[in-house]
Amino acid sequence: MIVRHINDEEVTETRYIAHGGALAEMVLDGRVLKELGFFAIAILPPGNEIEPHRDVMEEIYFILEGKGEMRVDGERREVESGCAIWIPTGSLHGLVNTGTQPCVIIVVASRPDLKPGDMMM
Repeated sequence: MIVRHINDEEVTETRYIAHGGALAEMVLDGRVLKELGFFAIAILPPGNEIEPHRDVMEEIYFILEGKGEMRVDGERREVESGCAIWIPTGSLHGLVNTGTQPCVIIVVASRPDLKPGDMMM
């Protein structure tokens, strides 16, 4: 078992600006995960944007606090606290904080080197 707190040094040392707009930290990543790519937390200030980008892995964004406009492959949806967004591998995606409070996002990603069925028993 591994337990991490967002204030642990292993987390804070990973702090970076994600895609031009959000302050992000890897809570768990390839240093310990085997079948997942990473589990991260990101804070997107009001008016900021996670710029449109493509990833080589499948992702899920979970809006923990705040609200925004999620864009995936040309589709736009208003999202708020409690929303989970599935982002297919290779999709162009981004998020704009349309609220007046920070938008806090949990991001979970698959490992790009695993293919469907690799984890089947």
